[in-house]
Amino acid sequence: MDRRLSRRKLATAIGALVLAVPALSACGFNYATEREYTPGNGTNYQHGVVDVLNAVIVAGEDGSGTFIASLSNNAPDESISLDTLSFGSNSTIEVAPFDPVEVPPMTLVNLGEGQGIKVSGDNIVQGDFIELSLAFSNGETADMDVPIVAAEYEYTNLDVGTGIPAPAGTPSASESAQ
Repeated sequence: MDRRLSRRKLATAIGALVLAVPALSACGFNYATEREYTPGNGTNYQHGVVDVLNAVIVAGEDGSGTFIASLSNNAPDESISLDTLSFGSNSTIEVAPFDPVEVPPMTLVNLGEGQGIKVSGDNIVQGDFIELSLAFSNGETADMDVPIVAAEYEYTNLDVGTGIPAPAGTPSASESAQ
């Protein structure tokens, strides 16, 4: 009788252990594989018609850099352009004048492919984050904190933005054309 009792206890213990394994393991609700995740250093903003993906400022040295990101227009029939890049009214960061960056409908434009926007200022320090705002032609803005990354590894040769930054408060090309 003792043998049957010990076998039952063993079987019960094994059964309880088998049932407890899923609860004690990493598996359960809200799996990591079911959440959106884009591996990369940059910041993503996906709350408007235009998604701003992997936004960073690439800096070859402290004091200046190039803003790059991928812009994905989710509008099915409307081109939208990035009109301004700003760092707030109290910022001393200078932004080089640039022509509006047009993003055709249902298309992605990568600013890292020669269209980066040159910026400069004392707040551009590798390893820091900085607040900035992107304004689009449809009236939407994307406010985000982006990292300032060193121009090395995957960011080598990406601190090549166009133009020379103008002092903060100087109108960009799109503002002066109005």
